[in-house]
Amino acid sequence: MRVNLKDYDSGSFIRIIREWTGLTQKEFGKAIGRSERTIQDYESGKTSYTSRTLEKIAKKFDISIIAEKKK
Repeated sequence: MRVNLKDYDSGSFIRIIREWTGLTQKEFGKAIGRSERTIQDYESGKTSYTSRTLEKIAKKFDISIIAEKKK
């Protein structure tokens, strides 16, 4: 899978990847070393994630993440 960060707001981005994996928030969190609550907060936009978190997700699920500046 290949996704571009600029096409989504931050919460939608995490939710779309999680749904693509077919995992619950709890399962997804466990897979990347985060709690279910943290995944809920990422998806709602309450909490921001780091580039290191994105790297973990990309590596774990073999996803290419493209980061471009929005025009």
